Order: sequence, then structure tokens, then C-alpha cells
Amino acid sequence: MACLDKTTMAVSVQKITEPLLIGEGPHWDEDTQALYFVGTNEQTIHKWVLETGVHTKTMLHGRVGFIIPVEGVANQFVVGVEHKFLIIYWDGEEGSDVDIIKELGEIDQDAPNTFLNDGKADPRGRLFAGTMCDMGPGVEFIPEKGAFYRLDDRGITQLCDKITISNGLAWDLQEKAFYYINTVENKIRRYDYDVETGEISNQRHIFDCKKNKMTGGPDGMTIDTEGYLWVALFNGSAVIKVDPKIGTVVNKVAIPAEQVTSVTFGGPNLDILFVTTASFNLVTEQKPPCGATFMVTGLGAKGHPNVKFKLR
Repeated sequence: MACLDKTTMAVSVQKITEPLLIGEGPHWDEDTQALYFVGTNEQTIHKWVLETGVHTKTMLHGRVGFIIPVEGVANQFVVGVEHKFLIIYWDGEEGSDVDIIKELGEIDQDAPNTFLNDGKADPRGRLFAGTMCDMGPGVEFIPEKGAFYRLDDRGITQLCDKITISNGLAWDLQEKAFYYINTVENKIRRYDYDVETGEISNQRHIFDCKKNKMTGGPDGMTIDTEGYLWVALFNGSAVIKVDPKIGTVVNKVAIPAEQVTSVTFGGPNLDILFVTTASFNLVTEQKPPCGATFMVTGLGAKGHPNVKFKLR
């Protein structure tokens, strides 16, 4: 039985960007006080500056699943484009050219109907990212063709196979836990996590959307400083706050877009929840503000700083 807290009374949800077909992969960068995110099908990367509200973007060549700044180097990012991990240079200006500095590797070469979807750097700066199976009008949907990977100084390691839609990632160092979402399961996985090696083990499910009577599937995810998970509900018009220790929903925040894709905490005090959404016409037309990025305040929660990718 879901037990909702009372923080929703103070919540404010504000649209901060114009709609995309699929907004994804939000990353708050403390150094620039800016939010980076991607337009997957538009093949674009985006920057939104909190102080000025200036929103800039530029194009890549291929569907892009995430953008994460590189530690110690200005204007360099690791991005997931189709099946490739790339290091790029982008100055953050509108429409400016992107220079590919290095290709770090390619995955899913035997699964052409997949592409990189969601990725984050773990607490030590390793890259964790997975692929999803292609879907949409005119596309043959083949489930379980995706996989989940780790990229570090040892190369690329496949951590899980038979993934259909790789999505949310979050780490809890105090609990030595890694949380992960394969959306089609409608559940959240928990793994034991070794911060020294980046290894994950002992998979089990700690939350079930259906048992908690939630509409929509779990998509992107982040974690706050108290260990609660904040989970985007695709086709659910909401972000939910989950207690992973007992598997229940403790808060639900309505978002004015049906297809909520991902979340991250940001802002000077890391107490703003940034929410990306999509406007993909799967069954019905998704009208504005569907597809916009939103800023949610008044949640009474704070997140951890987003970690940059460490290129060793």
C-alpha cells in the first residue's frame, strides 16, 4: 500500500525548455551551473543555464542517449551515439560544431536494432550505460536484444544481457547498492556494488510498479541524500519517490507530460529536480508541453552531485 508524504503541497513544476520528441539523459554540472541533456531522435545535445535561462543545442550524427562532462577538461563530454562511446568537444554555443576527439568503443555490434539510451558515471567516474531495442511506427520491435555495460580503464565489460529498454541508474555508497531499471520489467533491480572495482552482483527486485498500482513504466532514476529513489514514469505523467528498503511509494509528483523520461537533482543547493519528457506518438498525439524539460522545486529533498566521467 502506497503511503504518500505531505511534501507535494509545496511543489512547483515549471517548464524550462520547448518540447523535443524524446528528451533524455539530464546531467547537472556544478562547474557551469548548467543542465545538459539530449534529444535522442533529434540527434541533439543541449545546455540550459539556470541563472540566465539560456538554452543552446547542436547536432550529432546519430541517436544520442546521454551526455556527461569529462573530469578536468573544459567543454569535453562523453556521449553515447547509436552503438558508440565518443569523447567530443562542444563549447556550448548554439549550433556550434562538435569535434570528435576519440572513440572509446562500440557495443551491440551483433544487434543492429538497438542503440545507447541512458548512461551515468558511477562514484569513481566509470561509465555505466545500456542499450534499448528500437521501437516505433514501421520498426520491427525485437525484445531482449539490448545489454548493459561498464566502461573503465579495463575496457568495456558487459554486465547484463537480454535487456529490452535500459534505463535508470543510481548508486548508494552507504548501502553498497546499485539500482537499475530495465523498463519492461516494471520493477527496480538492486545489486550489491563494489565501489573499488565497479563490480555488481546479487541481483534482486526491490520495487514493483504494478504491485504499487502505478501507471506507466519506470524510466530514468536518481537518488537523494536520504537514500530515496526518484523515478520517472513513462506513460505515467509523474515522478515517484520510492523507499527502496521497503518497496513502497512515499511521494508522487504530477508532471504535465505523459511520457516522463528521466530525472536528476541540480541547482546551487542540489534541491531542484530536473525532469525530461518525450512527445513520441506511440498511440495518441502528445501535445505541448509534452516533450519539454521541467524544473521541480519545493520537494524538500536534495541530491548528490552528478559525477563526471574520468578518462584514464
